[in-house]
Amino acid sequence: MADSSEGTRILVTGGSGLVGKAIQRIVADGASQPGEQWIFVSSKDADLIDTAQTRALFEKHRPTHVIHLAAMVGGLFRNIKYNLDFWRRKLRPRERKEDVHSHLRKNIQINDNVLQSAYEVGTRKVISCLSTCIFPDKTTYPIDETMIHNGPPHSSNFGYSYAKRMIDVQNRAYFQQYGCTFTAVIPTNVFGPHDNFNIEDGHVLPGLIHKVYLAKRSGSALTVWGTGKPRRQFIYSLDLARLFLWVLREYNEVDPIILSVGEEDEVSIKEAAETIAEAMGFQGELTFDTTKSDGQFKKTASNKKLRTYLPDFQFTPFKQAVKETCTWFEKNYEQARK
Repeated sequence: MADSSEGTRILVTGGSGLVGKAIQRIVADGASQPGEQWIFVSSKDADLIDTAQTRALFEKHRPTHVIHLAAMVGGLFRNIKYNLDFWRRKLRPRERKEDVHSHLRKNIQINDNVLQSAYEVGTRKVISCLSTCIFPDKTTYPIDETMIHNGPPHSSNFGYSYAKRMIDVQNRAYFQQYGCTFTAVIPTNVFGPHDNFNIEDGHVLPGLIHKVYLAKRSGSALTVWGTGKPRRQFIYSLDLARLFLWVLREYNEVDPIILSVGEEDEVSIKEAAETIAEAMGFQGELTFDTTKSDGQFKKTASNKKLRTYLPDFQFTPFKQAVKETCTWFEKNYEQARK
């Protein structure tokens, strides 16, 4: 294992994404501790699908700690259409045949490369980021950390879900065989500045923010896909970033931990759309396209384990977090991912 006298070097994969940017912000705002060196990397620094590039990245930085955020992600409708791609990446028509070897697998390959490279350079701790979509479709609520492998996930995103579940399996195997402290966090629906606001490929809340922006600008009605009845727990990216730092410094279990607001803070998609409309000053008509899939009706998660560790942690109120995200999107519309 790496020598603690060398200081703490924290490598963040997926550092240019939603959660990576949030961690950068709170670190820049003073959350870093003496002796910590933060290294944020993206696909521009290394293609984590490629084993050699991943090893080279880890050899270059030799991190003592890793926050692993890099993944191929998407919203409900992209997941439904490309389940295989979320397990592995297929060859696109425009890609050359000689590139096949480095593009066959996406999420599984990324995770395997990161964990193995971390082990090889003696990284003391790896924190991977999972998702509540990994939980069984047929289950009791609220779901908790013990229920991950109790049945198949929802059919709408089984490829992504099984790929993410395998991180938990790998973490346990690395601990059993080598004693590695490799763990994972399971956030509920994350949103905030620097999100992917693409209406078709993004997640529900940033997609709604973009829709409201366009509807307000054009003076048209706001059409929400689905019935608006499904319920979700949303966590603000800056809150999640603060919790990541706590996990980095204080949480020493290999078993994963759910990072979420409480069950009482669950809101419907309709309520989320209304909150966004209020935040952006949209006063037009709100309609629902019920020909579109709702996905899972609910994925209510328990944050009881988190609260046993952090009983006094204060989450940003949903309306305030939505307002801040909408304001950021409006100010950065031209540069935002959409």
